[in-house]
Amino acid sequence: MNQFELNRRRFIKGATASLALGALDLSGMGFISAESPLKVALIGTGWYGKSDLFRLIQVAPVEVLALCDVDSNMLKEAGELVSQRQASRKIPKLYGDYKKMLAENKADIVLIGSPDHWHALQAIDAIRSGAHVYVQKPISVDVIEGEAMVAAARKYNRVVQVGTQRKSTPHLIEAKKNIIDAGLLGKISHVDMCCYYHMRANGNPAVKPVPDFLNYEMWTGPAPLRPYDDLPHKRWWRTFMEYGNGIMGDMCVHMFDTVRWMLQLGWPKRISSTGGIYVQKDGKSNIADTQSAMFEYEELTCNWQHRSWGAPADPEYPWSFIIYGEKGTLKASTMQYDFIPMEKEGKKIHKDVVYEKEKYPEDLKEKDIELNAAPATRLHMLDFLNAIKKGTKPIADIEEGHISTACCIIANMSMQVGRPLVYDPRERKILNDPAADALLRRPYRGPWVHPDPSTV
Repeated sequence: MNQFELNRRRFIKGATASLALGALDLSGMGFISAESPLKVALIGTGWYGKSDLFRLIQVAPVEVLALCDVDSNMLKEAGELVSQRQASRKIPKLYGDYKKMLAENKADIVLIGSPDHWHALQAIDAIRSGAHVYVQKPISVDVIEGEAMVAAARKYNRVVQVGTQRKSTPHLIEAKKNIIDAGLLGKISHVDMCCYYHMRANGNPAVKPVPDFLNYEMWTGPAPLRPYDDLPHKRWWRTFMEYGNGIMGDMCVHMFDTVRWMLQLGWPKRISSTGGIYVQKDGKSNIADTQSAMFEYEELTCNWQHRSWGAPADPEYPWSFIIYGEKGTLKASTMQYDFIPMEKEGKKIHKDVVYEKEKYPEDLKEKDIELNAAPATRLHMLDFLNAIKKGTKPIADIEEGHISTACCIIANMSMQVGRPLVYDPRERKILNDPAADALLRRPYRGPWVHPDPSTV
């Protein structure tokens, strides 16, 4: 039995696969032989970049050719960890420049786990190199970047899977099938989504010299060059709008994407948002600590709320969504779901997250792993591989990831300009609002050039 077949059998025997077999066609997954493993490269060897790579290694025979990171210490550590994980025991080639890595290695798959402000350029360059791409969410920091990523994927006919793995989360797959699709909620006309984690890394570190092991210029890339005041990874960069989309882009994108998938929603008719820094005013952070947003559809509103202070509205569901129907309510998160029928004699349904600690004991030794998310990411990787094999779109195709990301970005734009906004994806513009329309494309710092969807 080759290594791939061993991994595949171990995976299918578990509870995760039993839930997912209806959503994924794994029957032909043996198309990859142990003699011809997929050649893989990773850009961004931090926490989640390594986590995504390790999940891929668990479910398919791959040869990790190369790793890229601007932090040489982190890069070296990642190389050693990968050598312990992959069958060849080889340390991948290590790079500080992702363009050089792409030019010197013919990768079948490129994983992108870099900070958000790099996703667009790196994904497009990887697609152009001939690779299929797995890119973390949010896919972009501005809307036109996302449009360019979709255009590149279609032009070069590459499979691009976005790391919105809630669509591959076993208990949420079950909730969609057994609650939503089964019609237990009846007519659905309202959704609440929220995040109340205290995750805003506010602080006031002093400006200091850039350490020798970090190429800060390259880390910053097309974004504004802030005075260096600390290592940007793991949470520090997320506290600045220069590099991401705030908590809206980090956390709402997951819940909104899941709701859109469950309810088969496309672009909303209108997006509005209010918020700001209301409480945590003492640090350098410039992302909103309090924000509400509304995504409007025909006879349906999807509302978002986050606070990085105070108590959650429901301690059992601090990061979650609630779908309200005329016949019942579905509350769901990464950890569980609850169906509550309107009728007193109706049956309540509760399901918890699936863990795979016994099947993948190596998970228990992995630093900073999200054990609850590991099964979902493994399924997400299998879906990605299946799409590559069949030439089809994956469950979290780049276009779907773009819609979810762009809507969160437009919500931030609405908060900034103080009015509702309507985006026309065909024209790639905000309707009847030139000032807001100008925010769809952020300025790039030279020599980096903003991607254009018409010329990728």
